[in-house]
Amino acid sequence: MRNPYGRQRGFAKGAISILAVLLFAGIFFAGGVIASNYKHAGNLIKVYSLVKSQYLKEVNTTKLVDGAIGGMVESLDDPYSAYLDAETYAHLQEQIRGTFGGLGILVGMTEDYLTVVRSFEGTPAAEEGIEPGDKIQSIDGKNARGMDLETAVGVMRGPVGTKIELTLIRDGRESPLHVTLTREEIIVPTVVGSMVEGTKVAHVAIAQFNEKTPGELESALKKVKKDGMRALILDLRNNPGGELIAAKEVADKLIPEGPVVTVDYRAGEDHTYKADDRYLDIPLVVLVNGNSASASEIVAGAVKDTEVGKLLGTTTFGKGIVQTVFPLDNGAALKLTTARYLTPDGHNIHGKGITPDITVPEEPKNREDIQLQKAVELLKK
Repeated sequence: MRNPYGRQRGFAKGAISILAVLLFAGIFFAGGVIASNYKHAGNLIKVYSLVKSQYLKEVNTTKLVDGAIGGMVESLDDPYSAYLDAETYAHLQEQIRGTFGGLGILVGMTEDYLTVVRSFEGTPAAEEGIEPGDKIQSIDGKNARGMDLETAVGVMRGPVGTKIELTLIRDGRESPLHVTLTREEIIVPTVVGSMVEGTKVAHVAIAQFNEKTPGELESALKKVKKDGMRALILDLRNNPGGELIAAKEVADKLIPEGPVVTVDYRAGEDHTYKADDRYLDIPLVVLVNGNSASASEIVAGAVKDTEVGKLLGTTTFGKGIVQTVFPLDNGAALKLTTARYLTPDGHNIHGKGITPDITVPEEPKNREDIQLQKAVELLKK
């Protein structure tokens, strides 16, 4: 016969453990929880203690607490806020420091799936046959559906020489494709530029925004200026975004003096980033599509509101919010949405995207780039 007193002692010990966690996190004192939601807090303690004392299998306390925190963040219904375990947070830190290896793929979003936009030649992704259009179902066994782009990129990057397994869904294939890749040091410039043959129009594409992007753009513009540039196509299609400051500096090269973007915080003072009076004063078209997100939309919104150029393509992704990463104990972190972006005219584009001045649908099965052709025709006029 089981000892009921031992069970009660286990219940009490578990209750004390979870109560300590809640008190440490400040949950009982935030927003008057004791006064209005004490029963819910009590249920949390009871569930924790029952699982610890009555569940068929022994469960690690850390796992339960992590699950409770993760569930709390998931209840926000915000795909960009996330509890980052120690491993995931370490990958993100490596990405920020620049000491990481990668796979050589550019990804976007299609119906909540991370979707391969491009595999760069000579990289692990290309060598393993990963193709544009492949949907990433899982990363190292973790469900990737609904994972935001920034987190996904951080998870796929890691120390050079380490392995990662992707499960892919490919059109025309009945079963998922499992691919194991070894991370390599990937050196892919974020900016590539050249003249459109037979014209004075330059085509400059930005793949993402990081701290090197403004300098790379400056170099690309110098080159095409020497080649006779008289008009510019800035290509932000399939650009998932990146660093806010990099986006501000890129926009600063394109728009006249004035606001670039305003960061509207719930807690704290709002901040408006501004451009100076030195900018590229030539005819401009910016190419965008449904995978142009975040920092890309900052640049696109600044160009559209200041009317220094035309947006051409399809409506952008619609990520107009900013996340802050708060380090936690044991190497974990909380990535929490803390502010929203507003365009120079004060537009909130989150969940809406930016509608281009000239809508030109993409034709993925067509080898010719219809959107680029339309942009060239517009600028030649």
